[in-house]
Amino acid sequence: MMNLVNVGIIGSTGYAGQQLVWLLLNHPHVNIDFLSSNSYVDIEYSDIYMNYSGLLDKKCISNSAAMERIPDLDILFCAMPHGKSMDIVKKAFESGVKVIDLSADFRLDDPAVYSNWYGLEHSCSDLLKSAVYGLPELYRDSIKTAAIVANPGCYPTSCILGLAPVLKSGTFEKSTLIIDSKSGLSGAGRSCEVSKLYVESFESTRAYKIASHRHTPEIQQELSRLSGFKADVLFTPHIVPMSRGILSTCYVKLSDDTDSKTLVDLYRKFYYGEHFVTVLDSLPDTKWVRGSNFCHIGIGYDNSTRTAVIVSAIDNIMRGAASQAVQNMNILAGIDEKCAIDHPPMFP
Repeated sequence: MMNLVNVGIIGSTGYAGQQLVWLLLNHPHVNIDFLSSNSYVDIEYSDIYMNYSGLLDKKCISNSAAMERIPDLDILFCAMPHGKSMDIVKKAFESGVKVIDLSADFRLDDPAVYSNWYGLEHSCSDLLKSAVYGLPELYRDSIKTAAIVANPGCYPTSCILGLAPVLKSGTFEKSTLIIDSKSGLSGAGRSCEVSKLYVESFESTRAYKIASHRHTPEIQQELSRLSGFKADVLFTPHIVPMSRGILSTCYVKLSDDTDSKTLVDLYRKFYYGEHFVTVLDSLPDTKWVRGSNFCHIGIGYDNSTRTAVIVSAIDNIMRGAASQAVQNMNILAGIDEKCAIDHPPMFP
């Protein structure tokens, strides 16, 4: 019988942290050693999220107390905002504990790029070379032996999975990649802001952070790796009035004329054997991936402009954060990659 993987979650009370708890609580090979939160110290988790009433009686400990318990773990999940993970990840690394970081702190290879986009100096830049970008379909073999897994951002996950096959194929023109993404409100976190109030967001859709969203360099970095040259990306995110989900529409001008069927065949060959990526004959809808680790991809083609239009849908809190982190944990721990995250999307 397999020993339980001892895990801790620092930052357990945000939306991504809560979703991690939800998944790991039912993972047959995991023991949750601690849950931490500086905002809810000594408060039972089921009093913060009442869906755990009668199911989880652990009290949250402080992040500083959690730091002291890191050496007891096999794997640490860090679900903190950007800029807050560096010292925690360093502590885990020095303790020989593998860490899955859900922040942006270890996703970018270049600390100067990180500083430019996040407005912070990276205090652990020497550890960046030890971090592996945690997108299993692209980096599974490297994830297996990683000390630090940089869990991808939600927007980048949808965009990179959507564009990887066509960029890897080399059948595109080296022009600006245009990406239009729409996200549910949970992507903005649990903090109180006027723009997230019901009366401010209901029956309204808005673009934000045009040419300045912090996920842009992450998308550029990974698409450049896939294409073999520096990818120019025009990324525009939008907020839509739903709780969860991301729909990304990506536009790529191709070097030769083709058709939708040929592109679909290319994508199905690229993702052959990848359980959590489904290439559709139709276009995806966020409701059909809700609450799951699945990514649905649909493809169109515009003959007049030789442009492939790739649409991908994910659940931003699941595939864009927590369930992808559990998928990475399974890979790290030598567990069946699908364990505890193989349930079908929920509907309605």
